Amino acid sequence: MALTGEQKPFVVMTVCTGNICRSPMAEVILRKCFADRGIDESQVRVESSGVSDEEFGNPIDRRAQKVLKERGYEVPQDHFAHRISREEAQGSDLLLPMTADHMRSLLRILPADKHSAVHLYRSFDPSLPKTQPGHESDIDLADPWYGGPEEFEVAIDQVEHTAPYIVDWVLQKL
Repeated sequence: MALTGEQKPFVVMTVCTGNICRSPMAEVILRKCFADRGIDESQVRVESSGVSDEEFGNPIDRRAQKVLKERGYEVPQDHFAHRISREEAQGSDLLLPMTADHMRSLLRILPADKHSAVHLYRSFDPSLPKTQPGHESDIDLADPWYGGPEEFEVAIDQVEHTAPYIVDWVLQKL
C-alpha cells in the first residue's frame, strides 16, 4: 500500500483535553496498529493534541505511561503536550476527539467543509449504538485523569478495542 509520487501522508489527529492521557495513548496505540499492518509514517502520520493549553509542554502522564508500558507499547520520551492549532486541525484528514465536548471544540475552529473529518474516537466501534444528535457523549472515551489505575485500564481498553476499526477505515480511504 505504498503512496506514489509526492503525496502527503494521511494525517490522523487524536484529541483530548490536555494532551497528556487519552490522546497520547491513542496516538501510541494507533501508530503501532498502522505499523503492524505495514503502514509507515510516510503513508499515515498519527499525532495528538488537546483542546486546552493547561498542560502545555508536559510529557505523557506517568500513569498513562505506566499502562502503555505494561501493555508492551513504546512510550515516546519527546511528547510535548500542546493545544491544537487551527492550522493543525485543518491539516488533518481525520480528527478523533475523545469526547463530545472535544468534538464541539474542534468544530468551532474548523470551517464547515472540514466538519466531516471529525469523528468521535469510539464512533468506529461497531458494537456501540450509533449516536443521535445531542447524545454523542453516550460514547465518550473514559476520562482517567481523576481516577486511579483502574480508570487508566478502562481508558486503554477502550482505545485498544477501537483502534483496529479506525485503522480499517483509514486504509479504505487510502
